[in-house]
Amino acid sequence: MAMLDVTVVNVALSDIQHDFSVRLASLVWVVDSYTLTFAALLLLGGALADRLGARRVYVIGLALFIFASALCGAAGSVSILVGARLAQGAAAALFVPSSLSLLTESFEDRHVRAKIVGIWSAIVSVAFASGPLVGGVLVHRFGWRSIFYLNLPVGLVGIALAFAFLRPSRRKAHALDMPSHALVMIALAALSFVLIEGPGFGWSSPAIIGAALLVPFVLLLAIIRERRTQTPVIPAGLARNGTFWALNGIGSCMNVVVFGEIFVLSLFLQKVDGETALGAGIRMLPVMAVFAVANFCSGHLSARLGGRRLLLGGIGCAGFASLAATALGTRLPYGWLIVPIALVNAGIGFAVPAMTAAVMHEAGQRNANIGAAVLNANRQIGALAGVAGLGIVQHLTGDWAESLRIGFAIFVACLAIAFMLAWWRVHAAPKELGPGEASAAH
Repeated sequence: MAMLDVTVVNVALSDIQHDFSVRLASLVWVVDSYTLTFAALLLLGGALADRLGARRVYVIGLALFIFASALCGAAGSVSILVGARLAQGAAAALFVPSSLSLLTESFEDRHVRAKIVGIWSAIVSVAFASGPLVGGVLVHRFGWRSIFYLNLPVGLVGIALAFAFLRPSRRKAHALDMPSHALVMIALAALSFVLIEGPGFGWSSPAIIGAALLVPFVLLLAIIRERRTQTPVIPAGLARNGTFWALNGIGSCMNVVVFGEIFVLSLFLQKVDGETALGAGIRMLPVMAVFAVANFCSGHLSARLGGRRLLLGGIGCAGFASLAATALGTRLPYGWLIVPIALVNAGIGFAVPAMTAAVMHEAGQRNANIGAAVLNANRQIGALAGVAGLGIVQHLTGDWAESLRIGFAIFVACLAIAFMLAWWRVHAAPKELGPGEASAAH
């Protein structure tokens, strides 16, 4: 449910805009409000799973997600919808980290656990890739509200199965540094406000300028607190690891591309090509499926080529394909444009597990959980920025076809930054993870 709700809503945006008669910024909030709380609370969700017990936090997260999904489906205005999406993201931040903790608790044998994590990761990848198609089918047949109501039976079954088959989890002593989490949340909220509302308010608006100045100020406070507190959210050794942060930067850049592409492509197909939500979902399926296929094949290629080569090769492939999509623009039919777009996703699909393996290598066994959580959070921040950035482009151009072309030019720049970070900081090839383990940091 957590990954499906990241992508499923994109094909419903046109129908939501029609029903509520709202501006583009409101549609961006519908997508990014979920990502905002998901990214900001992932670290807190993992800490709560340790402190209160993974099963308890998992069930609480599912229950909150069901309630928030019902609110989304029943929303009478876009403001209520955005508020409910914020609650959905917070709930996902509770049950996603605890789900992995529960797998570790339930399957003590290392080899059995690796297989189970592989199944978990397969479900994650399939949900992510099938989101636009699932959303298209539901919107076409039952209307946009059905994409949220789908979570109700799934969530209720999840809660029932949790009580039936999962043992109560042990509680672990884990200090909660709530001020640090609150500061990160404030910084992300201010950044989202600037990126999403900037075009509407005007970039010289006092509200936008004030929010923009608030972001670095609050982040500076968070860094100072992390250095002075006895219980930092991120351990000191990891916080000072330049390679670890470079890899997180790579993850953020790649998610700008992936989620920015999904956002602009789904609306391009509906606004320019006149597709229904179902038609857009069907036409996006090939470019989404190639991402998941490449993700699963990455582990085998990584064993042969090494993580660094695969990371550089995947980012390079995606960069050149983005350049080709920028040059072609919309001069060719979508049937031809699909080739470079699929190559972009294939390149990123190969690079993501290699990047994850490198992050886990840098974090080490002691900090594996916090390393994966930080990577998840930074990738979600990239997703937030990608959707908001493409919203700004559309506001400036007023043309979805032109927005698609400019979007891919932005993706070229993001992938160039990712390539330079990988070339500069990722030197030694880490011990490779299997395809299931490597994709677990989605």
